Amino acid sequence: MLKDGEKGAVLQRDKKSYAIVPHLPLGLITPQQLRKIADVAEKYQSAAIKVTSAARIAIVGLKEEEIDQAWRDLDMTPGAAVGLCVRSIKTCPGNTLCRLGQQNSMGLAGELDRRYHGYELPGKVKIGVSGCPNQCGESSVKDIGFVGKAKGWTIVVGGNAASRPRLAEPLIADVDEAQALAITAAIIDYFAKAGKKGERIGRFMDRVGFDNFRQTVCGQAAC
Repeated sequence: MLKDGEKGAVLQRDKKSYAIVPHLPLGLITPQQLRKIADVAEKYQSAAIKVTSAARIAIVGLKEEEIDQAWRDLDMTPGAAVGLCVRSIKTCPGNTLCRLGQQNSMGLAGELDRRYHGYELPGKVKIGVSGCPNQCGESSVKDIGFVGKAKGWTIVVGGNAASRPRLAEPLIADVDEAQALAITAAIIDYFAKAGKKGERIGRFMDRVGFDNFRQTVCGQAAC
C-alpha cells in the first residue's frame, strides 16, 4: 500500500483505492488538459472526477497498479495535495479578468506557485491571493494571505480553516509585489528554521509571540 502522497496518490476512505490530483497552477487549465483528464478517467473507470476546494481536479478511484501509467497518460505534474509543504496557491482572477480586481492577483500567485508549490516545511502552509477586499482567494483563512487594495497588497498571516479555525492577523499593508515576495520569503525562512513538525503558522505565531514574529520577518525583509 502506498503512503499518502507517494507517487502523487491520495489514499481514499476505503483504504484500497486512490485519487490522483494534477497540479493546475492558479486553477487554470487548457482544453487539451481537460481532454486528457477525461480520457484517463474513462480509461481507468474512475469512481468520480472532483473539482476540489483548492481549484484542482481529482481523479478518484484508481487502483494502486494503475497509478504510474495514469500519470504517464496524463503527462502532468502532481499537485501538492497532502504532506507538510506549501500546497497549491489559491487565487481569484484579480485585475487580469475581474472588474472588481484592484491588484494583479494572478501575477503574484503565479510567482508564489513557481517558488513554493510543494516546498517542504515543518507544517503545511496554505496561501491565498485575493485581488480585492472581497477575498475570493480566501486570504483570511490561509497561513499566508494577500489582499489587493488600491495602494497595494495587505499581507495577513496565521489563518486556517482547520479543526481549530482562526482568522489571519494583519502583518503589513500597502506593499508592492516585490515587497510582498520578499516578506513571503522571510516568513517561509523563519518558519522553516523555527517551526515544529505539524505546526501551522498561526500556532507558531502564538508560540513565539506575534510581535516577535513581526519583528523577525520585517527585520529580514526590511519592511
